[in-house]
Amino acid sequence: MPTLELKNVSYAYEKGREVLQSANAELETGKMYAILGPSGSGKTTLLSLLGGLDTPTQGKVLFDGEDIMAKGLEHHRRNHISLIFQSYNLIDYMTPLENVRLTAKLDAAPILKRLGLKQDEITRNVLKLSGGQQQRAAIARALASDAPVILADEPTGNLDADTAGEITAVLKESAHAFGKCVVVVTHSGEVAKQADVVLEMKRGHLKEREIL
Repeated sequence: MPTLELKNVSYAYEKGREVLQSANAELETGKMYAILGPSGSGKTTLLSLLGGLDTPTQGKVLFDGEDIMAKGLEHHRRNHISLIFQSYNLIDYMTPLENVRLTAKLDAAPILKRLGLKQDEITRNVLKLSGGQQQRAAIARALASDAPVILADEPTGNLDADTAGEITAVLKESAHAFGKCVVVVTHSGEVAKQADVVLEMKRGHLKEREIL
């Protein structure tokens, strides 16, 4: 059984423009998925639907075979989903250690260090860290949660190529070694090459694409 599933999901804005039309997809634990598509194609909207931040115009989003509306979107977000934003969304007056401890079910320090942050960095104010270090802290926060699904919106968009490659490797490891279902919205072909499955948004339709 898939961890997350889209069943005939459509979504339209108030003005009637349909950005998603009868989308179907099965997303499994232990795999990293990349969602590609041009700007404005609805990639972030799709991520919001998967994360219970918005509701479909038609169709259902299922978690472990159950409609996420059955127990409520707040239950889905709180128990099933960890979000990683391009803007990191760290609390800026805290350290990485303090940020991760807010949602951690596991000891925060080993996870931060596993992601390449040193002892002095995990206890430093996040505003004094580089973009790559901040993104590592954001990913650590997602890993420290026991939520089985990680949804990442352009997690490498503001990073240099080397750091982006390292972050992508961490996300892939999150799926393969930590047993998460990882879904990454990206413009990057390099990120897509590392995914187990690539889904493409195009003119409102979601289709699996061959990895080149």
